[in-house]
Amino acid sequence: MQKVRVGIIGCGNISDAYLVNCVHYEELEIVALADLNGELAQAKADKYKVEKVLTTEQLLADPSIDIVLNLTIPQVHATISLAALDAGKHVYSEKPLAVTVEDGQRIIAKAQELGLRVGVAPDTVLGAGIQTCRKLIDDGAIGQPIAANAFMLSGGPESWHPNPAFLYAKGAGPMFDMGPYYLSAFITLLGPIKRVTGSAVISYPQRKISSEPNYGQMIQVETPTHINGIIDFASGATATLVTSFDVLGGSSLPNIEIYGSEGSIIVPDPNTFGGPVKLRRAGSEQFEDVELTHPFGGNDRGVGLLDMAKAIQENRPHRASGELALQVLEIMHGFHIASAEGRHYEVAFRCERPEAMKSNH
Repeated sequence: MQKVRVGIIGCGNISDAYLVNCVHYEELEIVALADLNGELAQAKADKYKVEKVLTTEQLLADPSIDIVLNLTIPQVHATISLAALDAGKHVYSEKPLAVTVEDGQRIIAKAQELGLRVGVAPDTVLGAGIQTCRKLIDDGAIGQPIAANAFMLSGGPESWHPNPAFLYAKGAGPMFDMGPYYLSAFITLLGPIKRVTGSAVISYPQRKISSEPNYGQMIQVETPTHINGIIDFASGATATLVTSFDVLGGSSLPNIEIYGSEGSIIVPDPNTFGGPVKLRRAGSEQFEDVELTHPFGGNDRGVGLLDMAKAIQENRPHRASGELALQVLEIMHGFHIASAEGRHYEVAFRCERPEAMKSNH
């Protein structure tokens, strides 16, 4: 079967993981790189033996490229994705789909109009850990899912990130930074979401950078840094999602727990592909480790792109879809809107629960 040819726009740090992993996927071939910094693109091409370094315009115009892998900064995700679709190419983008819901809607509408595909990270939900949890749920190990809790609690990125200020700007914060991992996992495990509400606050109006090279500089905080979200799934289950940059003393809470009528699951960090997965059945006294039942348990960034390429070849839906990413984007905005306006937010955009990945057994 002919390989699906990929051109990458954006050669920052995240590109290395794709360039390392995609070499091992026989369905994919990365044939061109583009970046505003041409020297950076050339250095990556030399390192990973990619045949062409192009401008963005040249890459979009190249008729041999099937998929544009959009690894630009979030603020230009929509611009690049729309341009790629206009050029007749499928798009796979790093998270988020776009910064605004309106831009996300434009991307999905254009793809549907042109008969093209949009895929969006995170693809950690296709990894061994979360897919093992999915199999447990689908096999009835915890009975009917009833509720879930999820926590992403940190003291903020200013202690380690070399340039943390952008994470406190409007449109950023812990929900928009990390929420896609948790919400994509929730939809993969429990299905689409119909309604949310939330409380969002700025606990510290200023943050002091304690990392190099900007040690001592002050950041003006422009976005909520502690968001408590409540979720109603279409299935009837409910969940809590708390994301925070304000927990300076650390936390002992789990990343995700799911509770069913016959048991509970501890879900691994949704920002990783592996385990551990733990199951406690009703009546048992403790959680027990569950052997991972699926592949992709390492640092397998790019499996979502691989799945989309296979889906194009096999004429089936791909799993890390633009539709799922648009619901995630709307929900993240919905938490903030609900808090600001003191109400529930009804999720307008519907998506399907993605098909489970094939297990090792």
